[in-house]
Amino acid sequence: MASVFGDFELTMDELRVVTRYVAESARDVLPVFEEAVPGDPRPRAALDAAWEFVDGAKRTRLQRVTSLNAHRAAKDAGTEAARLAARSAGDAASAAYLHPISRATQVGHILRAAASAARIGELGAGGDPAVGDALIEQARRRATPELVSVLLRYPLAPTSRNRVGQLMSALDAALRNTEP
Repeated sequence: MASVFGDFELTMDELRVVTRYVAESARDVLPVFEEAVPGDPRPRAALDAAWEFVDGAKRTRLQRVTSLNAHRAAKDAGTEAARLAARSAGDAASAAYLHPISRATQVGHILRAAASAARIGELGAGGDPAVGDALIEQARRRATPELVSVLLRYPLAPTSRNRVGQLMSALDAALRNTEP
Protein backbone atom coordinates (compact mmCIF):
# COMPACT_ATOMS: atom_id res chain seq x y z
CA MET A 1 0.00 0.00 0.00
CA ALA A 2 2.39 2.67 -1.27
CA SER A 3 1.53 6.30 -0.67
CA VAL A 4 1.67 9.43 -2.75
CA PHE A 5 2.53 12.63 -0.92
CA GLY A 6 1.78 16.26 -1.67
CA ASP A 7 -0.27 18.54 0.54
CA PHE A 8 -1.59 15.32 2.11
CA GLU A 9 -1.26 11.57 1.60
CA LEU A 10 -3.15 9.32 -0.80
CA THR A 11 -2.59 5.59 -0.72
CA MET A 12 -2.73 3.38 -3.79
CA ASP A 13 -5.83 1.77 -2.28
CA GLU A 14 -7.50 5.18 -2.09
CA LEU A 15 -6.51 5.96 -5.67
CA ARG A 16 -8.09 2.66 -6.69
CA VAL A 17 -11.31 3.64 -4.89
CA VAL A 18 -11.40 6.94 -6.77
CA THR A 19 -10.55 5.29 -10.07
CA ARG A 20 -13.30 2.69 -9.56
CA TYR A 21 -15.87 5.42 -8.92
CA VAL A 22 -14.85 7.34 -12.03
CA ALA A 23 -14.65 4.17 -14.14
CA GLU A 24 -18.16 3.13 -13.09
CA SER A 25 -19.51 6.45 -14.36
CA ALA A 26 -17.53 6.18 -17.59
CA ARG A 27 -18.61 2.58 -18.16
CA ASP A 28 -22.25 3.60 -18.00
CA VAL A 29 -21.90 6.20 -20.77
CA LEU A 30 -19.19 4.75 -23.02
CA PRO A 31 -21.85 3.24 -25.34
CA VAL A 32 -22.96 6.80 -26.17
CA PHE A 33 -19.52 7.48 -27.65
CA GLU A 34 -19.24 4.11 -29.32
CA GLU A 35 -22.61 4.58 -31.05
CA ALA A 36 -21.70 8.07 -32.23
CA VAL A 37 -18.15 7.22 -33.29
CA PRO A 38 -18.01 3.52 -34.15
CA GLY A 39 -14.53 2.18 -34.68
CA ASP A 40 -12.68 4.68 -32.45
CA PRO A 41 -11.11 2.53 -29.72
CA ARG A 42 -9.48 5.32 -27.70
CA PRO A 43 -12.08 5.81 -24.95
CA ARG A 44 -12.56 2.03 -24.53
CA ALA A 45 -8.76 1.63 -24.19
CA ALA A 46 -8.70 4.31 -21.47
CA LEU A 47 -11.51 2.68 -19.57
CA ASP A 48 -9.80 -0.71 -19.84
CA ALA A 49 -6.57 0.83 -18.50
CA ALA A 50 -8.50 2.30 -15.56
CA TRP A 51 -10.01 -1.08 -14.71
CA GLU A 52 -6.56 -2.70 -14.88
CA PHE A 53 -5.38 -0.28 -12.19
CA VAL A 54 -8.55 -0.82 -10.13
CA ASP A 55 -7.97 -4.56 -10.32
CA GLY A 56 -4.49 -4.27 -8.82
CA ALA A 57 -2.09 -3.46 -11.65
CA LYS A 58 0.52 -0.78 -11.06
CA ARG A 59 0.02 2.73 -12.34
CA THR A 60 1.92 2.94 -15.57
CA ARG A 61 2.32 4.96 -18.70
CA LEU A 62 -0.70 3.02 -20.01
CA GLN A 63 -3.13 5.06 -17.90
CA ARG A 64 -1.53 8.35 -18.89
CA VAL A 65 -1.34 7.64 -22.62
CA THR A 66 -4.82 6.17 -22.94
CA SER A 67 -6.26 9.06 -20.93
CA LEU A 68 -4.73 11.61 -23.28
CA ASN A 69 -5.94 9.64 -26.30
CA ALA A 70 -9.49 9.46 -24.94
CA HIS A 71 -9.48 13.21 -24.37
CA ARG A 72 -8.33 13.65 -27.97
CA ALA A 73 -11.21 11.43 -29.06
CA ALA A 74 -13.54 13.71 -27.12
CA LYS A 75 -12.33 16.70 -29.12
CA ASP A 76 -13.01 14.79 -32.34
CA ALA A 77 -16.56 13.71 -31.36
CA GLY A 78 -19.44 15.41 -33.10
CA THR A 79 -21.96 15.73 -30.27
CA GLU A 80 -21.87 17.01 -26.73
CA ALA A 81 -22.94 13.63 -25.37
CA ALA A 82 -20.21 11.76 -27.28
CA ARG A 83 -17.59 14.30 -26.16
CA LEU A 84 -18.63 13.92 -22.53
CA ALA A 85 -18.61 10.12 -22.76
CA ALA A 86 -15.09 10.05 -24.24
CA ARG A 87 -13.85 12.56 -21.69
CA SER A 88 -15.30 10.44 -18.89
CA ALA A 89 -13.30 7.45 -20.10
CA GLY A 90 -10.18 9.61 -20.19
CA ASP A 91 -10.95 10.83 -16.68
CA ALA A 92 -11.21 7.22 -15.50
CA ALA A 93 -7.70 6.39 -16.70
CA SER A 94 -6.24 9.62 -15.34
CA ALA A 95 -7.85 9.11 -11.91
CA ALA A 96 -4.99 6.73 -11.12
CA TYR A 97 -2.81 9.85 -11.07
CA LEU A 98 -5.02 12.06 -8.90
CA HIS A 99 -2.70 14.62 -7.30
CA PRO A 100 -2.69 14.99 -3.51
CA ILE A 101 -2.65 18.78 -3.74
CA SER A 102 -5.21 21.02 -2.14
CA ARG A 103 -6.67 22.55 -5.30
CA ALA A 104 -10.32 22.69 -6.25
CA THR A 105 -9.48 21.63 -9.80
CA GLN A 106 -8.53 18.18 -8.50
CA VAL A 107 -12.15 17.61 -7.48
CA GLY A 108 -12.98 17.39 -11.17
CA HIS A 109 -10.82 14.30 -11.45
CA ILE A 110 -13.04 12.66 -8.83
CA LEU A 111 -16.51 13.90 -9.79
CA ARG A 112 -16.54 15.18 -13.39
CA ALA A 113 -17.30 11.79 -14.95
CA ALA A 114 -20.38 11.35 -12.77
CA ALA A 115 -21.48 14.90 -13.59
CA SER A 116 -20.87 14.23 -17.29
CA ALA A 117 -22.94 11.06 -17.08
CA ALA A 118 -25.76 13.09 -15.53
CA ARG A 119 -25.52 15.65 -18.33
CA ILE A 120 -25.59 12.87 -20.93
CA GLY A 121 -28.76 11.61 -19.25
CA GLU A 122 -30.28 15.07 -19.49
CA LEU A 123 -29.38 15.34 -23.16
CA GLY A 124 -30.96 11.97 -23.83
CA ALA A 125 -34.14 13.21 -22.16
CA GLY A 126 -34.39 16.37 -24.24
CA GLY A 127 -32.47 18.51 -21.76
CA ASP A 128 -34.60 17.67 -18.72
CA PRO A 129 -32.66 18.86 -15.64
CA ALA A 130 -34.69 16.55 -13.38
CA VAL A 131 -33.00 13.59 -15.09
CA GLY A 132 -29.57 15.06 -14.30
CA ASP A 133 -30.56 15.70 -10.71
CA ALA A 134 -31.76 12.10 -10.33
CA LEU A 135 -28.49 10.78 -11.79
CA ILE A 136 -26.50 12.97 -9.41
CA GLU A 137 -28.46 11.45 -6.54
CA GLN A 138 -27.60 7.97 -7.85
CA ALA A 139 -23.92 8.97 -8.03
CA ARG A 140 -24.12 10.24 -4.45
CA ARG A 141 -25.54 6.94 -3.25
CA ARG A 142 -22.87 5.00 -5.15
CA ALA A 143 -20.04 6.85 -3.40
CA THR A 144 -18.33 4.84 -0.70
CA PRO A 145 -17.20 6.28 2.64
CA GLU A 146 -13.61 5.84 1.40
CA LEU A 147 -14.34 8.00 -1.65
CA VAL A 148 -15.94 10.69 0.50
CA SER A 149 -12.92 10.58 2.82
CA VAL A 150 -10.64 11.33 -0.13
CA LEU A 151 -12.95 14.06 -1.44
CA LEU A 152 -12.99 15.82 1.92
CA ARG A 153 -9.23 16.41 1.67
CA TYR A 154 -9.85 18.77 -1.24
CA PRO A 155 -11.49 22.19 -1.38
CA LEU A 156 -15.02 22.56 -2.77
CA ALA A 157 -15.48 21.96 -6.49
CA PRO A 158 -14.89 25.09 -8.53
CA THR A 159 -17.99 27.04 -9.50
CA SER A 160 -19.00 26.97 -13.14
CA ARG A 161 -21.64 28.33 -15.45
CA ASN A 162 -21.74 25.23 -17.65
CA ARG A 163 -24.17 22.46 -16.80
CA VAL A 164 -21.54 19.77 -16.16
CA GLY A 165 -19.84 22.12 -13.69
CA GLN A 166 -23.14 22.84 -11.98
CA LEU A 167 -23.90 19.14 -11.69
CA MET A 168 -20.40 18.49 -10.34
CA SER A 169 -20.85 21.20 -7.70
CA ALA A 170 -24.20 19.70 -6.72
CA LEU A 171 -22.65 16.25 -6.35
CA ASP A 172 -19.72 17.68 -4.39
CA ALA A 173 -22.08 19.45 -1.97
CA ALA A 174 -24.24 16.35 -1.58
CA LEU A 175 -21.25 14.13 -0.81
CA ARG A 176 -19.83 16.60 1.70
CA ASN A 177 -23.20 16.64 3.48
CA THR A 178 -23.51 12.85 3.58
CA GLU A 179 -23.71 11.43 7.07
CA PRO A 180 -20.73 9.15 7.80
